[in-house]
Amino acid sequence: MGNGIRVDLVNYTKKPLETVTWAALISYWDGWESEAFGRMGKNDVEMHLPRVLGYGHESILEHAVLTFAIEGCSRVCSHQLVRHRLASYTQQSQRYIKLNREDVEETFVIPESVKNRPELYEKWKGLMREAMELYEESYDSGVHQEDARFILPQAVRTKIVVTMNLRELKHFLGLRACERAQWEIREVAWKMLEEIARNDELRPIIKWAKLGPRCVQLGYCPEGELMPPGCWKRTREKWKALEGSKQMV
Repeated sequence: MGNGIRVDLVNYTKKPLETVTWAALISYWDGWESEAFGRMGKNDVEMHLPRVLGYGHESILEHAVLTFAIEGCSRVCSHQLVRHRLASYTQQSQRYIKLNREDVEETFVIPESVKNRPELYEKWKGLMREAMELYEESYDSGVHQEDARFILPQAVRTKIVVTMNLRELKHFLGLRACERAQWEIREVAWKMLEEIARNDELRPIIKWAKLGPRCVQLGYCPEGELMPPGCWKRTREKWKALEGSKQMV
């Protein structure tokens, strides 16, 4: 599971690609009508949607929304996530839910860069244990958890529900699936993509809308010399592997 982060696609717009295609057709089909939605099928989607998106007409993607459950990321990560404003969020409350886990690894996210330095790793765990002990002591002395939580570091694990429309999801993935993104939010972004790729209804939109990092969307790396050697090739191969075939090329 990699650092204990879990991402699940829990819900999405019914007939998502049909909805987006039907919405697109209102622009240029004289015979468009409300009832046409019930007649939309796979052939209609494949005939119209890739072409419309190929023209860059992406506002239609806003008619389909996806809801993800994210567990085990840190509040460092969730603070980055909620900066994407065209989305809805509901997060586990530290005001109403009291932390009571004693295992540091279960309660906090510790970066691999720290774990790889044993002496530093032990200091981190010691500080986090002290923070939890003071949190517990404050609570036991009558301080409500809404105030006791002030002592907790940003590394504390959290849970959050995220709902985004497909257009905002594309923007999010463009920035956060990039190798230049912070490692934890990048892991969340790729897990979102993997969830979409596992869904037969949604998988085609990855290719048609180029859901992925900006190098996939633009066809070149906008980060230029800031990127490590070989990043573009690695990223595109990882993206193509989502489909499990050459169809993502």
